[in-house]
Amino acid sequence: MIVGDLKALDEIIASLKGYRRILAVGCGSCVTVCLSGGDREARELARELSRTRYYAQDPPLVNWTTIERQCEKDFLLSYLEIPEGTDAVLSLACGAGVQTMASLYEPLPVIPALNTTFLGASNEPGVWEEMCRGCGDCMLSFTGGICPVARCAKSLFNGPCGGSQGGSCEVREDMPCAWAMIFYRLKKQGRLDQLLKVREPSDWRPAGGSGVRERRRTGIDGSPGD
Repeated sequence: MIVGDLKALDEIIASLKGYRRILAVGCGSCVTVCLSGGDREARELARELSRTRYYAQDPPLVNWTTIERQCEKDFLLSYLEIPEGTDAVLSLACGAGVQTMASLYEPLPVIPALNTTFLGASNEPGVWEEMCRGCGDCMLSFTGGICPVARCAKSLFNGPCGGSQGGSCEVREDMPCAWAMIFYRLKKQGRLDQLLKVREPSDWRPAGGSGVRERRRTGIDGSPGD
């Protein structure tokens, strides 16, 4: 899922300067799961932004609401009601949600309340770890289900670098070397022969190297179909 972190409050307040009627909009998908942009967070942020101590004059009027997904125009058009007179929307979605709203409700300013950080998964309650870069050319079948693009600090394709020591990455001792993890995973699977195959340099065009990416509906018969 997409993981995001709430921006610093002073940064959010500065970005809202000059707006008097603001609608904070939570998103009910990824950022709800990672506890940064759901209904509860939208309500709490709206309440905090309404406190007089942050302003030299009267605080702005901040309302809040939440919809299931901000990245889909159908959801926005069907379920989001923007009160008349709203000066700006404060989005608690990922960057895709912010941009979708900004294009749909132009010229109404749509301001991000979150920093979109990575695609990750929860390994323990309250902790999310980056797992995927969305590179467009998945190689997990060759690496035991461990992504070297996202989990190796150098995104190496052919084994560890010289800085890997004792199963740890040279960037941080408490961070495991992705290629050590791959080695032990493949060893357990009896597939160490995968490490003997030299991987060619990646074609980064599917990762966005050839411009904005687009995905059209695919199916079993036509994958990648019309």
